[in-house]
Amino acid sequence: MSAAELTTFPTIATLHAAYAAGASPAEIIAAAYRRIAAVADPGVFITLRPEHDVLADAAALGPFDPAAKPLWGIPFAVKDNIDVAGLPTTAACPGFAYTPSETAFAVQRLLDAGAILVGKTNLDQFATGLVGVRTPYPVPRNAIDPRYVPGGSSSGSAVAVAHGLVTFALGTDTAGSGRVPAALNNIVGLKPSLGSVSSRGMVPACRTLDTISVFAGTVADAHAIYRVMATFDRADPWSRPHPDAAAKPAAVAPGLRIGVPDTNSRKFAGDQESEYAFDRAVTDLATVVPGPARAVDMAPLFDVASLLYSGPWVAERYQAIRQVIETTPELLHPVTRKIIGSASAFSAADAFGGLYRLAELRRAAAAIWSSIDVLMVPTYPRPRTIADLEADPIGPNSELGTYTNFVNLLDLCALAVPGRFRADGFPSGVTLIAPAGRDDLLAALGERLHAASGVQLGASSAKVPAPIEVSPSAAANEIELVVVGAHLSGMPLNPELTSRGARFLRAVPTTPDYRLFALQGGPPFRPGLLRVAAGEGVPIATEVWAISAEGFGSFVAGIPAPLGIGTTRLADGTTPKGFIVEAEGLNGATDISAFGGWRAYMKSLAS
Repeated sequence: MSAAELTTFPTIATLHAAYAAGASPAEIIAAAYRRIAAVADPGVFITLRPEHDVLADAAALGPFDPAAKPLWGIPFAVKDNIDVAGLPTTAACPGFAYTPSETAFAVQRLLDAGAILVGKTNLDQFATGLVGVRTPYPVPRNAIDPRYVPGGSSSGSAVAVAHGLVTFALGTDTAGSGRVPAALNNIVGLKPSLGSVSSRGMVPACRTLDTISVFAGTVADAHAIYRVMATFDRADPWSRPHPDAAAKPAAVAPGLRIGVPDTNSRKFAGDQESEYAFDRAVTDLATVVPGPARAVDMAPLFDVASLLYSGPWVAERYQAIRQVIETTPELLHPVTRKIIGSASAFSAADAFGGLYRLAELRRAAAAIWSSIDVLMVPTYPRPRTIADLEADPIGPNSELGTYTNFVNLLDLCALAVPGRFRADGFPSGVTLIAPAGRDDLLAALGERLHAASGVQLGASSAKVPAPIEVSPSAAANEIELVVVGAHLSGMPLNPELTSRGARFLRAVPTTPDYRLFALQGGPPFRPGLLRVAAGEGVPIATEVWAISAEGFGSFVAGIPAPLGIGTTRLADGTTPKGFIVEAEGLNGATDISAFGGWRAYMKSLAS
């Protein structure tokens, strides 16, 4: 099979298969440049590196070694508000351009992992916009239908990936710029937990809310890129350690609770095609996570979203380009200048007022996560055309941010995943949202949901690959912990695990020498797991979670008598640490072993 055939859509897996079969990076790079020429969209790249320079980088990689360099030979692009040494950074404002001497921390990690940089991509100027047309350069054409906007601000990065010009591209995300363009171009957009990827070397939009994001054809590729970049950077004051940031995707827990917008929170601006597409995504979701999704009142989230542009946070954008807007405002795109210039209407007192209001809304929004683990929303209410933006440069942009603007203000992570196409042939998509630090959970769920949609990758004819099922295991710095009761996924005490960065690994019963008891007291009601003599017990359903040593220590410290932690024997042959009960705790307890597990017992009480 030729390199061209192997790279219909150049995922990491197909490229590494090509290399293993004898293809050279020179062949892959040459094929990429042929695709760039064939697409012939002058709006995608602001700086396209000369092919001979890229070939020289490829030649310097050394022997194929994906173990040492997991991104060996993988072509990528970078949004042009992220620094690459020796290449101009314009932020789509030629008069602002400078040539950095140092590469952004996150980009350098990718290069060190063997990725090959092809060029820097177009954007809404200074990352201000969700439409992709606020640029002095040619506007990138939507990869699926050029009548529609490509989405912004990371427009060039999304279009480059959708056409398969590169395997992945970096964007940035403050209010949805890593998600909206992904949905409009039928690709994956990963918006990491804030601070998990260093922003050092990125031109800020709102420094307190910004993050580098990832565009890719598949969830597996997006998460693989994220794992390479995600590390604590002491030189970045906004970087913060996330214990599970580099974790592989977790398994999808049996009791995972998914929320969807309730009737009043479904906003499609009258577009029935978009609404129907979302309904089909909800149907696909049920094949991945059995059981009905829970209706969520998103009013507090929408209230948060309104703060981003109608509140004082626009002043943070002003601060990011203060010298430009105060000394040479004529350099700015007219719409960008109008939006950021409105910051002059806000005072320092208004900024504090906005922070106080956000704190109130954050408390109201936090209640949502007591009843769900993941929120699934449409990525955008409806697609908007270039003509729409010519008639109204502001309104359609605001509408596109309906389901994205609140995420960073509330310190949530998000993953935009393509869904089934609308009846008119245009892509739809959904975004999975969870509290910070649950990026691995979103990857596990998103990969399965993407596969269930059965759509093609980007603008290619290649279909979404089936998820590669692997048996998750604890990392070297993690401990496997068995839970049997209220700490199970979807149960009241499960947040005591997830808040410590624990991730679900597998559901497996015990060996058939245990009894399960419902202890006295509660709520929360608690079980006791007791090992008994051979022939006197039954298998009891459990879940195994991976948790850091630090998290394990703080978790165990809070376990009340008569419960404790001991060794648990499981049917898969493993012996992780898990809950046990002291014999004294069985006084007045009810033997519920016949139910086979706590979840079935609690279900019987509710019926």
